[in-house]
Amino acid sequence: MTSAQGSIFIVVAPSGAGKTSLVAALLQAEPGVELSVSYTTRAPREGEVDGKNYHFVDRAAFEAMIAAGDFLEYAEVYGNYYGTSARWLRDRLAAGHDILLEIDWQGARQVRKVFGEAVAVFILPPSLPVLEARLRGRATDSEEVIQRRLSEARMEIDQVAEYDYLIVNDDFDQARLDLISVIRSQRLQAARQLQRHADAIAGMQTPR
Repeated sequence: MTSAQGSIFIVVAPSGAGKTSLVAALLQAEPGVELSVSYTTRAPREGEVDGKNYHFVDRAAFEAMIAAGDFLEYAEVYGNYYGTSARWLRDRLAAGHDILLEIDWQGARQVRKVFGEAVAVFILPPSLPVLEARLRGRATDSEEVIQRRLSEARMEIDQVAEYDYLIVNDDFDQARLDLISVIRSQRLQAARQLQRHADAIAGMQTPR
């Protein structure tokens, strides 16, 4: 078996569309895909672990990393910074790991400028009223925050033509299978398999 360069998968969705749950289900089904752990300046939520959910840093440290060119992509969302380590990502890809980035649409654009071959997936809610109902069902956001998230969802959905795949999260189980299918189909592309299994395939072909 020959080590092949890993692939980048980007998953983007409006807040409340179910991205986090779908990504968790994908990672459970596809242990060969590794989730990139972003840096953020926001405070940890209950149950979150530094280094697992995020790398939690203060604003000064994050801005120092920006100045040093440490981020492949970064964005400020709801007053907090989020960013992806460029060195970590390149090292993992070179080692043959497939990496999933759970980022926003701004970050997705930045990543695809550097890695044009990255596979981008957008998770859509079935409708804005359903999205609003999901946001209200959380019972964690103020009315002002809910309205801001809905406004930003419309802006994010305006960008859907830029993505390779669109998945409507109406039925969670179906959306989960759709997302897994996207990743598996990309990982099974002939060019990647020919590189990954070069020795085995050569051993089965007619001698030249």
